[in-house]
Amino acid sequence: MAQPSTRQELIDYCLRQLGAPVVEINVAEEQIQDLVDDAVQYFNERHFDGVEQVYLKYQITQDDIDRAKARPPGAPDAGSSPGIVNTQATASIDGSNVTFNFYENSNYIQVPPSIIGINKVFQWDDSATSTNSANMFNFEYQLFLNDIYFFGTTDILSYSMAKGYLETLNFLLNTHKQIRFNQRQDRLYLDTNFDTISKDKFLIIDCWRQMDGNNYSRVWNDSFLKLYLTSLIKRQWGQNLMKFTGVKLPGGVEFNGRQIYDDGQREIDELKAKMLSTYELPPLDLIG
Repeated sequence: MAQPSTRQELIDYCLRQLGAPVVEINVAEEQIQDLVDDAVQYFNERHFDGVEQVYLKYQITQDDIDRAKARPPGAPDAGSSPGIVNTQATASIDGSNVTFNFYENSNYIQVPPSIIGINKVFQWDDSATSTNSANMFNFEYQLFLNDIYFFGTTDILSYSMAKGYLETLNFLLNTHKQIRFNQRQDRLYLDTNFDTISKDKFLIIDCWRQMDGNNYSRVWNDSFLKLYLTSLIKRQWGQNLMKFTGVKLPGGVEFNGRQIYDDGQREIDELKAKMLSTYELPPLDLIG
């Protein structure tokens, strides 16, 4: 099928591009499955069509709070700061081994392994100092009560300026919570005081998720993925045949695994260069 819609159809398509079934492709099924996984991983991590932006909702559990506030034996009391875990390291100083204790936060929540990047967690501050709070003593509440009590009494420009002013106050007066994430950990660290977070509270996470071919069949028909997997199989084919270099077949035919390997490697290098210039999102510039 010229437009594969499943994993196996993509494999069959790539083998046909290499000459099957006219030519026997000397690559084991296990090797092909590994190459498909490698190709999909590269596609998900580098191609702008390999991910989707999603907003995930997570409900805080009591286990999350207890883990974040837990302290190992002997850890210093840090008041109401996030929980810490103990890590030891040994270094040689003046010929003597000295052990140092390091303490790190355990204030994280588990995220699915399909998440490869997180932009932010929408602010979850419920305190009365937040300008977005519904508390009657809140600045925003009083502004709307006294100055914008009837929408027809003010123009849209004044309303927009007032809202912008409130957002500026909120930014300056209420510290936005910091987060840390690495896709190899599957953990989202929330650097905040967990005494202010209540059980069953929801967090909205703005993140990037891998495009799963099991849910979106058009992933298997991506033009880059088809070319890249074909080149990976070709390189593996050449690598398998290189052990037969110099072996003569009936009729004087000789395998040239090195040439197949070099052709596959060249195609892979060209596709990776094209990924950088065409399919990959450029890194954000840092100003300042």
